[in-house]
Amino acid sequence: MNIKQVTFGAAHYINEETPKKQIYLHHTAGNDNAEGVFKYWEQTRDRVATCVAIDSKGLIAQGFSSTKWAYHLGLETKTFNNQGLAFQPLDKLSIGIEICNWGFLKEVGKGKYVNYVNREVPLDQVIKLDTPFKGHQFWHNYTDAQIEAVKELLLLWNDRYKIPLDYNDDIWGICSRALSAQPGVYTHNSVRKDKTDVYPHPGLIEMLKSLTAKKPIVVVEPKASTKVPKTKSSGKSKK
Repeated sequence: MNIKQVTFGAAHYINEETPKKQIYLHHTAGNDNAEGVFKYWEQTRDRVATCVAIDSKGLIAQGFSSTKWAYHLGLETKTFNNQGLAFQPLDKLSIGIEICNWGFLKEVGKGKYVNYVNREVPLDQVIKLDTPFKGHQFWHNYTDAQIEAVKELLLLWNDRYKIPLDYNDDIWGICSRALSAQPGVYTHNSVRKDKTDVYPHPGLIEMLKSLTAKKPIVVVEPKASTKVPKTKSSGKSKK
């Protein structure tokens, strides 16, 4: 596991050890600079951060211990209320992982794709989902190295905190299990309807399923598209 400890001011996270029950997967909607993620967070007054960020080569930059916490979910009480649940302080009960990635892309010409700030993304970094996710079909590809780094962190924290790694389809939309603080691995979509991170990348889903120790539970609730899309990409996880 390639982890680099980076300097991150103590004023930007909560220096309190809390029990960990959940892991949330995010992507940055930014460039490929894992250390720069923490420099950006240091420019803000809010204690918003995750303990790690992963660049395209699989380097894990760590700003603070996974035993501590910061706000990374942007929770709203109404989200819990809509599910008939009481508010839960999930930020302090969970660990966040940020993948350096631009997220959804827009096709602006044949073989030309731009991110949300109109910066062109190389064609070999673009993936097309057969089934659009939250209205978007083209996405910035998660690399094999990033997916492997996520896997290593999940296994580490499963061993350290006994967080179960079973895969369930409900993590791609508002998820009552997540909101009720049930232990497990989730995405930012699980607690925020307006978020698109992470997206259902086939390689990421395959990796998550490989960690499942038992048959996933069946949850019947409204959710975003959860069909595992087939990759139609012009390149294979290259940066």
